Amino acid sequence: MKTLLKIPARSVDQTENLCTLPLSSEISTEGTKKLQSYLSEKTNQQFPTLTDTNIDLSLLNGNIENFIGMSQVPTGIIGPLKVHGTAANGAYYVPLATSEGALVASYHRGARACLQAGGITSICLKEGVQRSPVFKFENLNDLSLFVSWFLAEKDSLQDIVKKTSRFAKLTDTRIQIEGNHLTISFEYFTADAAGQNMVTICTDAICRFIVDLCPVKPTHWFIEGNSSGDKKATAYSFNNVRGKKVTAEIELSASIVSEVLKTSSELMDRYWRSSTMGIIQSAAIGAHGHYANGLAALFLATGQDVACVAEAATGITRMELNKDGSLYASVTLPNLIIGTVGGGTNLPTQKECLEIMDCYGEGNSIKYAEIAAALVLAGELSIAAALSAGQFTQAHQKFGRKKTV
Repeated sequence: MKTLLKIPARSVDQTENLCTLPLSSEISTEGTKKLQSYLSEKTNQQFPTLTDTNIDLSLLNGNIENFIGMSQVPTGIIGPLKVHGTAANGAYYVPLATSEGALVASYHRGARACLQAGGITSICLKEGVQRSPVFKFENLNDLSLFVSWFLAEKDSLQDIVKKTSRFAKLTDTRIQIEGNHLTISFEYFTADAAGQNMVTICTDAICRFIVDLCPVKPTHWFIEGNSSGDKKATAYSFNNVRGKKVTAEIELSASIVSEVLKTSSELMDRYWRSSTMGIIQSAAIGAHGHYANGLAALFLATGQDVACVAEAATGITRMELNKDGSLYASVTLPNLIIGTVGGGTNLPTQKECLEIMDCYGEGNSIKYAEIAAALVLAGELSIAAALSAGQFTQAHQKFGRKKTV
């Protein structure tokens, strides 16, 4: 049998002159220059664009380590995106940071169709962020004794959360048993923060409290048993919430579908049915076109944890032909992990992009979530229209290719 993969032998000569970069979390002009010089020396290259930063470096502390420069992502704007929600009520211009040609154009077209239809209804249904530690015991008997004690102590956990965080509130606790493993899912309200760090710190405090006081000690425990859904698409999402659960809908007249989206409601309905069958056959989690496109671009522009797109881009799109020839469309996103405070939201350009949407700071996270769901719906309409009418390839040839001089 022929071996296709050839692994080169390790050479001492290749590694003996290398050393690990010193890790630096404190950002300063002097430290940044040292790292830039070190990198240039080791690679024998210069990085004039990457290292050309016009920013107060102190603003980056807590957001990056071993800082050497800024990666610039082109940012476009779409809108107005008209939204009717519990917190988002108005016409919003939405910044999208991406290097994918045709993306902004597609979302902009969807927003234009929705504007002419009177706007998108977008409602935040539920909020909650989880952390799910796992505890291992010698046997089921020890585990059951621990659970009995824990259930009697649940009320005291709120005091621990209050002492640990000004904003977090413990809203639910669920247990799951598998052999001698116990998973406890703690669910929190995290106000206007995305909340991953907040719930981790609160849960760690709770775990240390219960392990110290419990009559039967676990043999070991981990702060996350990999079942909360953090940065993963899970089927569990549809019966629960992670972050904010939002649903949005619109009805487009036949004339708007024809004049703006350049297709028909019947073709849109037909394409949605066929593509949903494709989703089922591929065993994907959720059923939609391209949630990740709009969400990743929005997250980049506004300082969200972009890796959360792995779970946020899970949901269901529905399109149906009405008797009068109009088109009903909706999206439901159960996992919008977003925030308007903390994280990267305070960085200069990210703060400005949030301000464009009137979403910066406390009291704006539900508004942001409802705008995000409306954005996703606009994108679903536009891509489905292009695919149903056979325009998808031409759109990418027009907007997504480099122009030759």
